Amino acid sequence: MPRLLPTRPIPDFTVRLIDGGQFQLSQRLGDNFTLLLFYRGAHCPICKMQVRELQRKLNDFAKRGVTVVAISMDNKARAQKSVDEWEIGELLLGYGLSEDTARQLDLYISSGRPGSEEPRIFSEPAMLLVKPDCSLYFASIQSMPFTRPPLDQLLQGIDYALEHNYPARGALAPSN
Repeated sequence: MPRLLPTRPIPDFTVRLIDGGQFQLSQRLGDNFTLLLFYRGAHCPICKMQVRELQRKLNDFAKRGVTVVAISMDNKARAQKSVDEWEIGELLLGYGLSEDTARQLDLYISSGRPGSEEPRIFSEPAMLLVKPDCSLYFASIQSMPFTRPPLDQLLQGIDYALEHNYPARGALAPSN
């Protein structure tokens, strides 16, 4: 059974940022939402496309009162490689997410394939949209690297939610 349910608080956590600072969820909440984009790591070409698109859309999220951060389980060197090779600048990029925290956030965890550039363990992609009270509003948690939710659709959804005071959906706990 998932631990994260819409309308309920998500665990507070802290990760280091590639710019030398840190991101603590409870201290960096956006006016309307915080978008937590979890990516697989520097080895993932689909993550590269998604994170670069997120970088290009930072102003679109900011106009909507959304703080954005991309986070991986990568170490600092791999996170810096992502920044350098993916040409991302202003995007908050967190690294060093622990396996325990990833599991508390219901992320799927994979082990690296022998002979690949994958790290020993890493989380699969996810997007969590968190309200200013630290409650979960939206979750897309994936077990595979492909078929990511389009950011333009997410922006449209945020517009609709803000305009219509649309409630979080899926808040009922699964039946046993």
